[in-house]
Amino acid sequence: MNQKLLRILGLGLILVMAFSLLAACGAKQATQAPQGEGEAGEVAGKPGPAVDLQGDATAGATIFVDQCEECHGKEGKGGVANAGAAEPTVPGLNPLDPEFVSPDAKEFATKIDLFIEHGATPEGDNPAKVMKAFGDEGKLTPQQIADVIAYVMSLNK
Repeated sequence: MNQKLLRILGLGLILVMAFSLLAACGAKQATQAPQGEGEAGEVAGKPGPAVDLQGDATAGATIFVDQCEECHGKEGKGGVANAGAAEPTVPGLNPLDPEFVSPDAKEFATKIDLFIEHGATPEGDNPAKVMKAFGDEGKLTPQQIADVIAYVMSLNK
């Protein structure tokens, strides 16, 4: 029974952190065309398995530096130029845009997960930087995605 409670609490934590990540990445990306099918601001595809895992913010910080910092800036603070995109810079993740924050942790985590899983291409003539499809392309495992979500959420406490 204790293990079941820990899993439920872990899932709740992941969801809260995922919503924070989505708010950061998704706020300005909401006007971006996704790599898959769907309308601008929507990410095609379903959430990946990371939304059901407990993330580790410490592990996520290391992954963030290796995989995300180049585009989202140190500690997710943004300010990285994106020539050719409608928005002049890549969205920051710290703080997250309130538009993507939800009181429902699962919903928030799912929104973040969709961008990490499936990526997104910013609107514009020829954006220099696009959000990679880390899950679809196998660049990150589900656990690594959950860890990144946990890290980004920790930046927004």
